[in-house]
Amino acid sequence: MYVQRDIWIEDICYEHAHIQQVLQEIAKNFDGYFAEFIDSTGGTGISYAKFAALQKSMGLDERITQNGRKSTKVEKYRKIVANAIDEFEKDRQSYIDLLDEENLEEDGDDVAAFKAKTLRHECPIIRLTLYSPVKELDKYKKAFNLSDPQQLYDVVKNLRDFAYEYAENIYDSNAYDGISSYEELNMSRMDSDECTVYGVIGGGIRSHLVYKLYPGLFPNRSRAAIWALWYLSGKNTFSCNMDSEFLMIDINKATTQQNYNYPYELFSYYAHELYKMLKAKATELETDIPDEYRYVVVDSFLSFVAGQHEDEITLFKSQIRDGGFDYA
Repeated sequence: MYVQRDIWIEDICYEHAHIQQVLQEIAKNFDGYFAEFIDSTGGTGISYAKFAALQKSMGLDERITQNGRKSTKVEKYRKIVANAIDEFEKDRQSYIDLLDEENLEEDGDDVAAFKAKTLRHECPIIRLTLYSPVKELDKYKKAFNLSDPQQLYDVVKNLRDFAYEYAENIYDSNAYDGISSYEELNMSRMDSDECTVYGVIGGGIRSHLVYKLYPGLFPNRSRAAIWALWYLSGKNTFSCNMDSEFLMIDINKATTQQNYNYPYELFSYYAHELYKMLKAKATELETDIPDEYRYVVVDSFLSFVAGQHEDEITLFKSQIRDGGFDYA
């Protein structure tokens, strides 16, 4: 097992008893979030409950709402899945081109150009981060500018190689849904030095790269996803000394943000368990979640959960004083 280098994750978080406690809490809170997820068509429309409350406040007959509901839960879930896949595919080709074996071999001949042109301008997540006006990303921009081109190239190539190897030699479609521990997922390499450029290609970006390549195998460990796990786990600490494992709380600086150092091998297991919950609901609602897009639906759900608490998260983020960053 890879041992996390930073101070933001405790050993207890790897213990199976602890993990089961977290999963039990997530399962307890899942249905409530899922009901709203479906009712609002993944957050793209007003839910029936909210619309009915609005209608009641206006003195209208709620039966009009009941009779006017044209979309069933089945139709809404199918629409959520279709919309999530469509959105995912919008910029996917850029990542496929970036991680193409022949393209990367050519990029290796000029790693300076790989950094200055390919990563800066042709990798959507890095381009958007570098050109974002958000002040808290200044540290990321500085770290990118100072980073070694050869190291950047090597790490991107290592990520591509691991993703290919995982798809070809590790992933077993017949056994995948039966996985019951984070060790069985075999994701520890994602947390290793060979797949990391500290401050530049960390948990968020490296997971996004392989997610765009194989969305059925690698969940997207985004900022929203970590926040969502905090809410799904009921904001509990589960005996962690440093509060929730999903948060980074700096008492001295009075700051709170999502734990951007959260290990991928643990995150991927929680995402795997959420996938199974979402798939069970899909079976109930006669909806198909294609295996090759399983984590696109998980990402859509986690983004929705975080979006339900947008105001509170914004409050936490507004308290960040020293320009922390969490894209890497």
